[in-house]
Amino acid sequence: MIRFLGGEATMFILLSLLLIGLIILVFSKVAFIFYPIKVFFSTVVLPIILATIAYYLLRPILRFLERLKIPRVWGIFIIFIGLIGLLTLLVFLVFPFLRMQFTNLIEEFPTYFKQMLINIDSFLRASIFSSFYNEMDININKLLDNGLGTIGQFFADTVGGIASGVTSFISALTGFVLAIITVPFILFYLLKDGEKLPIMIKKMLPPRLRDDAEDIMRDADHQISAYIQGQILVAICIGIMVSIGFLIIGMKYALLLGALAMFTSVVPYLGPIIAITPAVIIAIVASPLMLVKLAAVWTIVQFVEGKFISPQIMGKSLHVHPITIIFVLLTAGSLFGVAGVVLGIPGYALLKVVFTHMFDLLKLRYDKHEPDPTMHYVYSEEK
Repeated sequence: MIRFLGGEATMFILLSLLLIGLIILVFSKVAFIFYPIKVFFSTVVLPIILATIAYYLLRPILRFLERLKIPRVWGIFIIFIGLIGLLTLLVFLVFPFLRMQFTNLIEEFPTYFKQMLINIDSFLRASIFSSFYNEMDININKLLDNGLGTIGQFFADTVGGIASGVTSFISALTGFVLAIITVPFILFYLLKDGEKLPIMIKKMLPPRLRDDAEDIMRDADHQISAYIQGQILVAICIGIMVSIGFLIIGMKYALLLGALAMFTSVVPYLGPIIAITPAVIIAIVASPLMLVKLAAVWTIVQFVEGKFISPQIMGKSLHVHPITIIFVLLTAGSLFGVAGVVLGIPGYALLKVVFTHMFDLLKLRYDKHEPDPTMHYVYSEEK
């Protein structure tokens, strides 16, 4: 019977799956016991993630200072002083200007959107598709009035919901502020003792697992470091190129749109679409020539980034297929929202490293016990 079902290996797999299902069922029935653990992890995960990102960005600087014979602790203080100066410069010089542009864009965006629809309507009525478009009998003004009225009613209906959610909003804001406050302390200890962490983890493992664990941690560290450092550098380059290009063609809100392109470019494939959308709307309202200029600038930026910047900075460090990246982004975004979209790719790369090493170890283990046909033949002859 066992041989009919596939042998002992198949029975072992089926029993393991059954045991895993029973464990999941039991844990689902007593989930309330783990609620404090869930609250703890939800509280500490944000500052840990932010501090880890900052650690991988600042670790090369700290290593450079150490090569200059500067003690590690003093190097950390130098880095922190530099960060404070940079943040002060951004707060007093850059952020006010970007905030003003952002406020103006938010106020004018409904007008831009309405004018864009009117321009598209006029274009379609005068184009070769006018006969088909006119048969659809679309009244753009009525559509806009109904749409704006629906939006206004939506905001009116949600005022009560917003008022009732003030408490939860304040709680979330408090958690975010506390996370920002705790990040410097976590970052300090990561920079101070981060190099010792793999050694400590290695000592806690059984001796026969230490070499494999060291390989996994080294590869995981390389994957995370390459992705974070490379993605930030690529994002900065894209932001600078977009800002310069938009300033050259005379695009309104050029610096704000460049900053938007910089922040959204950390999300592969979806980020450029998010960044270009408001720029396209503004260009359509401005003039057809501005739309052509925008297309030229965006094409040049994407060409330079794809052919020169990303290959030099990022290389092939992640080894993740583009289709896999899209699926990971969609899945992580549906499960975890914005955080999933941003952290989905490095998380997938980290899991890939772990499971690849585990699979290689399993293959090595079972290949080692596979009988050699030649040796089996000799054994039979001797017997």
